[in-house]
Parts: sequence; C-alpha cells; structure tokens
Amino acid sequence: MLELAGIIILGILAQWVAWKLKIPAILPLILIGLTVGPIAAEFLSDDGTKWIEPIWNGEKGLFPGEGLYYFVSLAISIILFEGGLTLKRSEINNVGPVITKLITLGSAVTFFGAGILAHFIFGLSFELSFLFSGLIIVTGPTVITPILRNIPLKKDVSTVLKWEGILIDPIGALVAVLVFEFISVEGDSGFTKTALIEFGKIILFGTTFGFTFAHALAFAINKKLVPHYLLNVVSLSTVLLVFVESEIFAHESGLLAVVVMGMVLGNGKLENIKELLYFKESLSVLLISILFILLAANINIEDLMLLNTWKTVVLFAAVVFVIRPLAVFLSTSKSKLKINEKIFISWVGPRGIVAAGIASLFGSKLVKQGVEGAEYITPLVFMIVLGTVLLNATTARAFAKVIGVFLRRSEGILIVGASQVSRLIGRYLEDNGRHVVLIDSNQTNIQLAQDVGIEAINTDIYSETLDDNIELNDMGFLMALTGSEDINKYAINKFGEQFGENGSFRLITVDEMQDPTNNPKEGLFSHTDDFILLTEVARKYPEIHELEIEDRKHYEELIEITNRDTDMIPLLVKDNKGVLEIISSYSKSISKIEKGFRLVYLGKPFNNVNKI
Repeated sequence: MLELAGIIILGILAQWVAWKLKIPAILPLILIGLTVGPIAAEFLSDDGTKWIEPIWNGEKGLFPGEGLYYFVSLAISIILFEGGLTLKRSEINNVGPVITKLITLGSAVTFFGAGILAHFIFGLSFELSFLFSGLIIVTGPTVITPILRNIPLKKDVSTVLKWEGILIDPIGALVAVLVFEFISVEGDSGFTKTALIEFGKIILFGTTFGFTFAHALAFAINKKLVPHYLLNVVSLSTVLLVFVESEIFAHESGLLAVVVMGMVLGNGKLENIKELLYFKESLSVLLISILFILLAANINIEDLMLLNTWKTVVLFAAVVFVIRPLAVFLSTSKSKLKINEKIFISWVGPRGIVAAGIASLFGSKLVKQGVEGAEYITPLVFMIVLGTVLLNATTARAFAKVIGVFLRRSEGILIVGASQVSRLIGRYLEDNGRHVVLIDSNQTNIQLAQDVGIEAINTDIYSETLDDNIELNDMGFLMALTGSEDINKYAINKFGEQFGENGSFRLITVDEMQDPTNNPKEGLFSHTDDFILLTEVARKYPEIHELEIEDRKHYEELIEITNRDTDMIPLLVKDNKGVLEIISSYSKSISKIEKGFRLVYLGKPFNNVNKI
C-alpha cells in the first residue's frame, strides 16, 4: 500500500515540478523512478532492495507475472486515445505533405539509419538493432507539448512538431511490433510470411475496430443513450473494450485501434467532446506519472552499467545530430519551410512514453526468452529518451533564438467571439497576411468561420484549454468582440498578457459610450460603437473597405465622419507597406499618419472607396 501511494504522490509531485520549471514531466519522472529503483538498490538501501519494486524475481512485487505488461499496455492505450482526440484535420492544411513525409519517409530513415548504427556500434544482431530503431522512431506529444508551450513559434512549425509527435506514436509502435514478431517467430520456415501476415492483421483489425466503435460511441452520445454523469466512464470503458477486443483478434493491434478511434471522434460531430477531453487529459496525466516511475524503477543497475561506455555517446550523437536532421531535411524538401525552420524541427525530437513503455515490455520479454543481447534494448531506449528530453528541454528556447525561428514580435491576432462582425474582420486580416484565430462557445459561429477559411476554436473563454494551446504561441494581439461586457473584460484581464503583448482591445460598454469622458485606450474602433451597432452595420453592409488618407488632418476628418454616421465604423489603418494597426476608441492613438496610408472601415462606402 505504501509503495502504491508513494508512486502516485511522487508522480504528481514530479508533474508539479515540471510545470513550475516549464520542462517535460518525463524528465523528473524518470529521475525519480531511477532514484527509487536501481539507485536506491545500489546506494541507499542496506539490504540492496529497491524502494519501489514493480517486479521481483518474476513473481513478486507490485505487478507479479504479466501484471506489469497488462497495466502498461492498457495505460498506453488510454494515453494514445487522448492524443488522437486532439488531432484536427483543419490544422494541417498548410503542412499536411510535410507531416505525411515525416511519419513515412522520416520514419524509414530513422529506422534503417539507427538500426545500422546500433548493429555496428554495439554489435547487436540486426533483429535487435532494428527493434531498437523502431522504438526510437517516436517523438511523442507528452514531451513535445511542454517544450513548445514555452517557445513562441510560427504556427506551421509548432503544428508540424505537434502532429508528428502524436501520429508517429502508433507508427513507431507498429514498426517495433513487426520486428518483435520477426524475432519471436521461431524457425526459418515461413519466417517472413508469418510476420507479414501478423502485421496485416494488425492493420486490418486495428483500423476496423477503431473506426467502427468510434461511430458507435458517437451515435450513443449524440442520441442521449448515455446519461451525462456516465459519459466519461462509458467512454473510458469503450476505449478499453476496443483495445482488448482488437488485441484478441490481432495481437498488438490495440494501439492502432485506439488512435484511430480517437481521431474519428475528435474530427466528428460529437457533443460533449470538450468534457471528454478534460477527463481523458486528467487521466493521462495520472497514468503517465505512474508509468514512468514504474518503468524507470523496473530497470536494474546492471542494465545501466551496460551504457557505461563510449559507444553510448557515439550512438546518441549519431541519432540526434545525424539521423534526425537527415530524416527532417529529406521529408521537408520542396516544402515552404525555411532552412532555419527545418533546422529547428531537426533539433527538437525528444522521445516519449510509447518508446519507453514498449521498450520495457519487449525488452523484458526477449530477456526471458533468452535472446542474446536483449538486455541492451531497455537501457538503450531509456538513454535516448532521457538524453533527448534533457537536451531539448534545456536548449530548445535558446536554440530557437539563435537560428531565428523565435518570434520576437508575435503578429497573430486572437479574436474572442465568432459573430458576423468577427468573421468579416478575421477574413480581411487573413487576406492581408495575418494569422487569425477566432474562439467562441457557439459551434454554429465556429462552423461559419471555418466555412470561410478562418481558423476557429470551439471553446469556453472560462476554460483552461487556451493556456495550453501551442498553436496560439504566435498570438500578439487580442480583440474581445462579444456581446457580453463581462466576457470582454474577462478576456482582457485573463489573457491580455499571454496573447495581447502588442495590444489588448475590447468593445466599449454601453455606460462608456454614454460618457464621452470615459474613453478607455483598450476600447475598440470608436467611442460611439458597441456590439449592437457593429452587428447592425455588418448586417446592412457586410463589406470592409479601404480609403486612401492624405495626411493626419484628413485622417481625423474621416474619423469624425464615421463617428457621426452610424453606418460606418473605423477598424484599422494600413500603412504604405501593408502593415495594419488596430484603431482604438481613443483614435488619436495612431501615432503615425502619412500620405498613402489607408483607412480600413466597415459599413457603407464613401463615393471614392475601393471595395475589398
């Protein structure tokens, strides 16, 4: 009982430390696991026993026999399902081909390159060498996301790394499974045929079960066949059912099944998807905390001593500084990514929970089978996991600054509210080269925004999901455009510093509009237009226009005209280079006005206006 409670307490403590230091949780979790496991046995215990013993002599410990294998398998299935839920097709419009190549061509380069290196450096058989390389294909969202949260990057770069991390998990697992099948099948007769048949069954049953059960669960939830209070636990039990059923029909196909199930649900029209995400995220945090401590504690000091050689350094350096960059540059050739962005993606490649978990499972199985050299698999993979996480967590931010992918000034614009007004403004800004994201709790508004090509997120402003969204790292302006004064003010107070470093704005309130002396600088557009007036103008004249400005005096005259005419609302000023500046209700805040600048406004046109 003490050991079980200790694992949970230490795991959550490690998560808190990781949050406080802004590092991947895997780092303190593995260090704690090694401390209470092999390090405690060698240096801290009087009788040479571990403080936490997952398995002892095969039949004793917290998880005797096959218990640890089953627990790790089920836990990883839940973690991968949660990752699949977060995948959105709309996020990869610009970088889809790059991600496809990274998880196919890039995986092949890593598989063959690292496998050949492991064979010649450590003298492992080709079978074990390629098992090792199959395991380190994966990067993993649990280690990528905390690193990216701390670095403002272009959306394309962060999206590539995020999608690669999630999609490549099951691919790496499947490749490792295929190699494991090759090793496990005894005899040369039908060796290749048997392994390929097993692999085909994995693909067939994994995708079939995942797709079918995803639609069945979505149907049950949308038709209210599941009561609200049972939603999360029914979903969890369905995930476990899919994993187990798929495993029964094709061994090791469960991981693919749950990822497919998560992706189908995440991209479908599933009600209560946000609640499901919150629950699965919390459960994943707990499972990851337990898993990493267990797996690290299960390693013996003899296994760690196998790495006490120069060969370890050579292998690590070759994987990180040769294989990874080669895979990235081949996969991103002919893409729109710049050289410095490719270099950064090459640098950020930490391995995660799937690599460590499956390595521990397969490594221990092969050792039991008496396969020569199998004792190297688990410590070698843990070395790559711990080394890459430590390297990326400590250097990624500084490296991003050095090579020039760090956004020193975030130019993205986050708009709270996806009404018609927000969609008109968002579309204009997108057409003028700005990254715009709309957020709204109204799914209809979100869908309308997406239909006109604007990135939109269905979320509640009071939720915590925006804090962790790495796709919003390039947001530098915040515009609160809802019909609720309370929501607008809350958005500014809560997210102004995070997303509005260059400017946070909100619509003025009715009281402010009635009082000419109360003219807040964070007010948007004018002192005479609130949400109701904006909505009415957008309904009558759903167009945004530009009008050339002669000088400051002309600009101020135009502002006065728009203030008097309720059917014209000033929005932005565009300079000669196309740079846009948001007009606040304190319109004189525009510091520089020159001939050739243009006033951007919503409403009925002046006689000489050019429609956009």
